[in-house]
Amino acid sequence: MRILLIEDDPDLAEVVALGLRNESYAVDLATTYAEAEESLLSTVYDVACFDLGLPDGEGLDLLRRLTRDPELRRPRRTIVLTARDAVADRVAGLDAGADDYLVKPFHFAELVARVRALSRRDDARGTTLSVGELTLDLATHTAWRSGAELDLTPREFSLLRYFMHHPGEVLSAEDLLEHVWDSHANPFTASVRVILSRLRRKLGEPALIVTITGAGYRLRAEPS
Repeated sequence: MRILLIEDDPDLAEVVALGLRNESYAVDLATTYAEAEESLLSTVYDVACFDLGLPDGEGLDLLRRLTRDPELRRPRRTIVLTARDAVADRVAGLDAGADDYLVKPFHFAELVARVRALSRRDDARGTTLSVGELTLDLATHTAWRSGAELDLTPREFSLLRYFMHHPGEVLSAEDLLEHVWDSHANPFTASVRVILSRLRRKLGEPALIVTITGAGYRLRAEPS
């Protein structure tokens, strides 16, 4: 999952972003209305976290724009992260289109749980993914092949998760870079190829992720 975190407090933003990355999410940061708008013009996010009080604008206005401005690429799910705790503020945020509303200060574990809950709304499989011999537990960040646990880094886990959300589909390197890496990734590096090679090696034989020449990569949906 790729997440947009809109937060004008740089210290809080870095802490939350680091925590989410440690949970194997790709995270882009925006500290102003203008930065958030720029990100939403170019990228479709799985989840966007909106702070309401931004130095150059109101986060609630940007949230409302998502439903009426065709130039903005609407995130699949949105959550408000704010210190505004009045009932009227909660109602305004939800009426503006937010899928969830979390008041600061919050426990990081609760934020992660809410992000998982939002992602499950689009995935009837819940917290466990199964494709052929592979099983993935999203809550514990554990993966198995044929019952044997796999020792994956957060990036490898995130990459495998994306493949398992799209079994049998051909995914280009650009697809993987956009959805598994964040905006700091250099598209001209061999990062995708290196991590993918490492993941394939850990998955073992016979190979589950195959190369489709000139097109990308495909996770075999059928059992080996």
